[in-house]
Amino acid sequence: MLKVTFLGTGGTLPTTNRNPSAIIINRKGELMLFDCGEGTQQQMMRAKTGMKNLTSIFITHYHADHILGIPGLIQTMSFQGRTEPLHLYGPRWIHEFIQIMLALGYYKLNFEVKGHELRPGDVVERAEYTIKAIKTDHGIPSIGYVLEEKERLGRFNREKAIELGVPPGPLFSKLHSGETIFVGGREIKSSQVVGPARRGRKVVYSGDTRPIETIVEAARNADLLIHDGTLTHDILDWAIEAKHSTAKEAAETASKACVAELMLTHISSRYSEDPSPILTEARSIFKNSHIAQELMEIVIPYLD
Repeated sequence: MLKVTFLGTGGTLPTTNRNPSAIIINRKGELMLFDCGEGTQQQMMRAKTGMKNLTSIFITHYHADHILGIPGLIQTMSFQGRTEPLHLYGPRWIHEFIQIMLALGYYKLNFEVKGHELRPGDVVERAEYTIKAIKTDHGIPSIGYVLEEKERLGRFNREKAIELGVPPGPLFSKLHSGETIFVGGREIKSSQVVGPARRGRKVVYSGDTRPIETIVEAARNADLLIHDGTLTHDILDWAIEAKHSTAKEAAETASKACVAELMLTHISSRYSEDPSPILTEARSIFKNSHIAQELMEIVIPYLD
C-alpha cells in the first residue's frame, strides 16, 4: 500500500477548515511525515494513522506553519512509551533546529531524535525506495522531496515455467528472483519465464516554492505531484513577492512533467469560503488537477 493523507492543506494562516501544512505517507505500514504544522498530531488522531510506526519527518523549510507541530508530537510519542529513534530530515540548520525544539516544554524524551541535513541532490536510501531532496525556491533554505520506489521484479509466467518442466514450488521463487536453475539436466534461465522489471510508484512534494525547473525534472512521469498552489494568477505579483506558486504555474509544472495527477495544497486563507477559482485555473492547464482537503486520502496503485 502507498497511501497519502493530507493532514494540513492551508497557507500561512490557518482557517476553520484548513490546518497548516502536513502530509503523511503510509508505505506498507511505515509512516513518514512531510512537514508538521501546528495541530498535526490531532489530525493524525482524526485520520487514525497512528504514531507508533512513524519513522521519519521530512521538513521542507523552517517557517512556523511547517514545523510547530513537531514539539507536541514528539512529546506525545514519548508519553506513549516510544523508544525507537525518530529521524528528522531537513535543509541547513536541522541540527540547530532540533536543539531548540528539544529545549521547549522542559521534558525529557524516552527516545532519540536524530537529525539529518540534506542538500538538493542528496538521497535517503531505503531497501525498497528512495527519498531525494530537490531544489526549491522559497527565499530561505528549502527543499522538496521525491519518494520513488525501486523497480519491482517482472511478472512470473507460471504457465511457461510448467511448460518448461519446472515443478511448482521453491524453484519458481528462484527463477522469479533472477536465478538460473537446472531441471532434468536442462538449464532454465530466469529471463525465459520472468518479464521485464516494473517501475515503482513516485510521489513528489514541492513544499512552498516558486515554479522551478528542478521540480519539473524531478516530477517527470510521477504518479502524484503535490505542489504549492497558494494563489490564483491574478495576484501573481504577490506570489512572486511571497515566493509561492499560483495554481496556473503549478498546473504548468504538472503538464511539463507529464505527471498522472496534480494535488494543490498550501491554499491561501483568502479562498477559505470559495477555493473554486484555484481549481478552475489549474484545470484550464492540466485537467487532472485537484485541491487537497483536510483528511483526504489518496491510495496510489501500481500501474502494471
